[in-house]
This record gives sequence, C-alpha cells and structure tokens, in this order.
Amino acid sequence: MALETPYEVKLEAFEGPIDLLLHLIKKNEIDIYDIPIALITEQYLDTVNLMQSLNLSVAGEFLVMAATLIHIKSKLLLPTPETDDQEEDDPRIDLVARLLEYQRFKAASEAFEVRESIWRDIFPRGDTEAPELLPEEIPISDLNVYDLIGALSDLLARRPDPIVMQVTTETLTVKEKMQLILESLEITESLLFEELFSKVFSRHTIIVTFLALLEVVRLGLIRVIQADLCGSLRLVKTENFGRS
Repeated sequence: MALETPYEVKLEAFEGPIDLLLHLIKKNEIDIYDIPIALITEQYLDTVNLMQSLNLSVAGEFLVMAATLIHIKSKLLLPTPETDDQEEDDPRIDLVARLLEYQRFKAASEAFEVRESIWRDIFPRGDTEAPELLPEEIPISDLNVYDLIGALSDLLARRPDPIVMQVTTETLTVKEKMQLILESLEITESLLFEELFSKVFSRHTIIVTFLALLEVVRLGLIRVIQADLCGSLRLVKTENFGRS
C-alpha cells in the first residue's frame, strides 16, 4: 500500500539535482572533469526512482537533469568525427561548468555560515551553550537526505521480501510513527538506523517509518551521526528533543 499523497522533504543542507550529482561524484571519488556519465546516470536514476517509490516529492528539475544525463550519455555513445579540439566536442562540458559554478556558490555560502557561527560564539544569546559533538562524529549537515536514502536502499537490498499469508489493512500514519520514534529515544541516548526497521516488514510501514525519521530530523528533534565514513548511521537526541 502506498501513501495517498507525496511527502515533500526539505532539508536546507541538501536539495536539488546538482547537489545529488555532486554527492554521487564525491561518493564514487570521481574527477569532476572526467565524469563517467554511464555510471553517474545509472546511480542518479536509481536514486530518483527510489525517492519516487518512497512517495517523496520529486521536483521537475530532477527529471530535467535525468533527461540531460541521458542525452549526454547517448551523445557519448555515438561515433564522433575527429577534430583538432576534441575537448570542445565533449558533451559533458556544459554540465561540468554548471557543477563547478554551483560548487563555488556553495563554498561561498558555507564560508558565510562559518563566519556567522563564529560571531554567534563571540556574542551568544543568553547563557545557552552549543551542544558538543562526540569525537569523529559527522552531523546531519555533512550527511544529507541522500545518505539516508542510500542507507535505506542498502537495508532493503539485504532484506528478502516476506511471504505474506494474509492481507491486512495498515493504518499507521507518519505522525504516529514519529511519536513511536521519539518514545524509543526517551529511554536511550541513541538508536541505530537499522533498529528503526528491525520489526518492520511491509513496504507501507517502511515508507511511513522513513518519512517519520525525515520529519523528526527536519524539526531538529534528532540528528544523524556517523562514527566514520563507512560506519552505521546513529540517531541521537538534540537539545530540542524534550521540547517536542
């Protein structure tokens, strides 16, 4: 059973098709000037398809980028006439230029955020103290929604489809699952990502659970950390947790 209406996820730290492409380039440790279009196109389409299957709202710009990648891929498959300047005939040039320009703007934005953070530390509001990160933790701003989608994809790939003997009507809502996640964290300091799905079997419940997780992250009640780049994702409470 799928959700009746798409659920639009908006995380300020990570949005848009260009962000997704840069994420895939970084994940695969690819030279931005020599992008293997076939590989990136396949992974991009897999991610967009998974987002759609999870009932996440996929903006039209994601589909436009998908068409652009497919077009570039098709042009690279065609034989090209030999010219004096092969680089000018590379259909990836415009895409690389867009990626580099976006990187520059994003780096400038992050620099301003760092400066703002420094000024907040110099002139704090009241006596509130910023929460300290545990050693080697990577906060949600350095992960992103696509890391969570990737973790869910890996989890689904490892879990065989259960044999359903009886059809049942599922009525679990995102709001109810949010409450269950918060109640689970009330009795513990942290929770592994995989633990959210340990007793979840149907696709409907998996979708609802994942959407509930994204929502409590968006509300700032929990954050997602990682001990190392290949480690398990862990959910921890923020200072706003008790105010929910």
